[in-house]
Amino acid sequence: MRRTKGEAGMRLALRAVVSAHVVAIAGQPVFAGVYLTGDYDSLRWHALGADVVTSIGYLQLVVAIVVWARLRTVWPSVATLAVVGAETVQYFAGLDGALWLHLPLGVMTVAALVVLFIAVWQRPLRKETPDA
Repeated sequence: MRRTKGEAGMRLALRAVVSAHVVAIAGQPVFAGVYLTGDYDSLRWHALGADVVTSIGYLQLVVAIVVWARLRTVWPSVATLAVVGAETVQYFAGLDGALWLHLPLGVMTVAALVVLFIAVWQRPLRKETPDA
């Protein structure tokens, strides 16, 4: 199976959006930690960061669905859906002040996204098969 320019472009798009997602989510624990030390303005940064992280997550889901449709590779979509689902619950738990859910789910979401980041950068989007 030969790689096409379209496949390379989709791989690059998925890697770019997952990378941006990881960078954005990495700031969230920092803003939360600074807030917990008494800097109450950091809560505003944490809320803004939540909007950015969630938006990038939905963009990542769109890109992963395109990868699924074009390359018939489902794993990025399933993994992204799980991360975005957790982020959505995380978002509303934070708005609701349900810290008993917000904190542990935040840790799990960051870890899951880092694992997805590694997978997207290491695994091929399609299985390599020799040309016939």
